[in-house]
Amino acid sequence: MLKSLAKVGSNTLLSRVLGFIRDLVFAHLFGASAGTDAFFVAFKIPNLLRRLFAEGAFSVAFVPVLTEYKEKRGFDELRMFIDHVAGTLGTVLLAVTLLGVIGAPFLVMIFAPGFIGDPAKLALASDMLRLTFPYLFFISLTALAGGILNAHNRFGIPAFTPVLLNISMIACALWLSPLMDRPVVALAWGVLFAGIAQLLFQGPFLHQLRLLPKFRFAPRDEGVRKIGRLMLPALFGVSVTQLNLLLDTLIASFLVTGSISWLYYSDRLMEFPLGVLGVALGTVILPSLSRTHAIESTGGFSRTIDWALRWVLLLGLPAAVGLFMLSGPMIATLFQSDAFLAVDVVMAQRSLIAYSLGLVPFILIKVLAPGYYARQDTRTPVRIAVIAMATNMIMNIALVFPLAHAGLALATTLSASLNAYLLFRGLRRDGVYVPQSGWPQLLLQGVAASTVLGLVLYWGGGALSEWTSATTLNKVWWLLGLMAGGFLAYSVALLAFGIRPRHFRNESP
Repeated sequence: MLKSLAKVGSNTLLSRVLGFIRDLVFAHLFGASAGTDAFFVAFKIPNLLRRLFAEGAFSVAFVPVLTEYKEKRGFDELRMFIDHVAGTLGTVLLAVTLLGVIGAPFLVMIFAPGFIGDPAKLALASDMLRLTFPYLFFISLTALAGGILNAHNRFGIPAFTPVLLNISMIACALWLSPLMDRPVVALAWGVLFAGIAQLLFQGPFLHQLRLLPKFRFAPRDEGVRKIGRLMLPALFGVSVTQLNLLLDTLIASFLVTGSISWLYYSDRLMEFPLGVLGVALGTVILPSLSRTHAIESTGGFSRTIDWALRWVLLLGLPAAVGLFMLSGPMIATLFQSDAFLAVDVVMAQRSLIAYSLGLVPFILIKVLAPGYYARQDTRTPVRIAVIAMATNMIMNIALVFPLAHAGLALATTLSASLNAYLLFRGLRRDGVYVPQSGWPQLLLQGVAASTVLGLVLYWGGGALSEWTSATTLNKVWWLLGLMAGGFLAYSVALLAFGIRPRHFRNESP
């Protein structure tokens, strides 16, 4: 699985780098303004639904059932199952998309009620949502194709597909926006173009497997009904983090202009390591866990989870430390411009610090939740998600008054931490996960190495005012030097404290 993790991680890294370039372009062209607030709401709504339905509930329900068909039934049954799922999913998506386009103003008022008092912002967000909402249709079918490819160990293609979204949005921001009366609307067109491109990109690879779907509406199919039963509870269990972020946006719409944008840019920086490691780990281990469950290998199931947790310690913990220590320097280097001012850097840093405290829990959720979904248990994560969401809502109200938008980010972090803890406790209590030997020493070594990293970054980081007043070139070289020095210090510390590659080998079948 290490090879698959490297493949998914490297393609995700490419996507995240392009995502940074995309956000850098946005920040320099549009800043943190009413227009970007409107676009981020218009993009967040279908993006949230994508993560809930496509990459969230649907994927975690579809992949285990698909793996069961693949392992226990013939190819013809597998192909018919895929045809029926594609036809049923496509029909439902088409209906939802039409409703979303027609009801765009009402959706904006629901998800960003603070816009109701600003008719111009409400109208702009509604117009852009009519362009971005169809993205849900295309990306959900793309997730179906990706699930099929992942189940056949073709991880690279689905992991590369998000790159097309960033390319499309960068191109529209640079070349389409100057041609439009409302330049920011070009970003919404970029989202729509990307959805079409992402779906078409995966078609030839499905054709190679002879599994290119023939869309057949069959809601009563045995496999389709099973996916439906698994999806309903998984809607909450798999995407509680995204729902929490949506609550942040809703409350932030009542705060000062720029709050939504500050949260967006800090969230994007947090999503970089979360995507490269957390999403990659979750993507790779779900088919493996589904397979070991199908062949009733309880030992292999536990070892796969243990292997993933070791990688969270090796890469997730230092990533959180780095994100915390370099929050201001990264925002100042990547986003500060004539449109994104020094005050915006300070504000975005506050929410990024809060998000960085939750990076490890966010990654743990991606790793631990598949331990339930692979066993086709979607009810337990729902109960945990409801508890976490209730906690998030309470913490939002408690923290938004003293900390403003940063309080919303901190509330999300606290609820994610509770979510991860309850998922872990459940796997341990049920005997599904039994830690392998050596964890206490490994944990101590990992924390010590990450502490060394934090001290190095603190020593070389300097004050935020130095970053906001420095030239762009100086900031780039300074940040690259800090990252290189931190990586070197962390690597040496790992070796000095006795951590070796054997600690991260996967021994599951």
